[in-house]
Amino acid sequence: MSEFHDIRIERPLDNVARIVLARPESHNTARPEGLSELCVAMDRLSADNQVQAIILAADGDHFSAGADFDFLDRLTRMTPAEIKNQVYTHFQGAARRIWHCPKPTLALIQGTAVSVGCELALACDFRVASQDASFLEVWIKAGIMPPLGGTFLLPRIIGLSRAKNMCLRGVPMLADEALRAGLVSDVVSRDELQEHGLKLAEELAGLSTAAYAAIKESMHRGLSSSMDAEWTSNLPQQAVLLSSSDFRDGLDSIKQQRAQRGQ
Repeated sequence: MSEFHDIRIERPLDNVARIVLARPESHNTARPEGLSELCVAMDRLSADNQVQAIILAADGDHFSAGADFDFLDRLTRMTPAEIKNQVYTHFQGAARRIWHCPKPTLALIQGTAVSVGCELALACDFRVASQDASFLEVWIKAGIMPPLGGTFLLPRIIGLSRAKNMCLRGVPMLADEALRAGLVSDVVSRDELQEHGLKLAEELAGLSTAAYAAIKESMHRGLSSSMDAEWTSNLPQQAVLLSSSDFRDGLDSIKQQRAQRGQ
């Protein structure tokens, strides 16, 4: 029996590992249990000398439809301290591990990558999208903010104007625009996504491990302020926002909209 419930680890090649979000029945919505498993998987694969590249992929129609609603309901009953100390240990923990991983990381996105899913993909070095993919930062719709790196990374990747459209209005970015904006490196058909991603991961795995790690560290260090400063700043603000009536009202509105769409 697998030790994981929300994810699984695959080894499609000797030097390439794949972490698969494996809750397709829920469109891979994110919850603390699954993010905790993702932290464990990243620690394990980062320490495995045989693994030279890591793919983040997903089962089903969507990469991740955002946060799990049962989990979001639990948040409305937590204090800011509980949110900070219990919840974001796993959510920010997963984003931090992906961002700081010295090895190549690659996200393969089909369908939607919403909020948590979008920001986990942003933490990867590269992103490949299927033609039907879309990226959404819808935190503002629930009266809260992107806490996992979106406010830091999106302006640097796609420019401030596009980032404001995504973060302040919740406007989705579709695959073709994401390619033009530099958010993804390639757009392929859904049928080609996994094979294309594996070929790119194999290419990355063949590069000098030490050089890759050094260049990546240097590039990240040059992005001042710093990702850690943004995480530290965002976390207490997010904890307060999640305790607000705006969040509860926003969550109810999102649930109604999703029910009307039959999701």
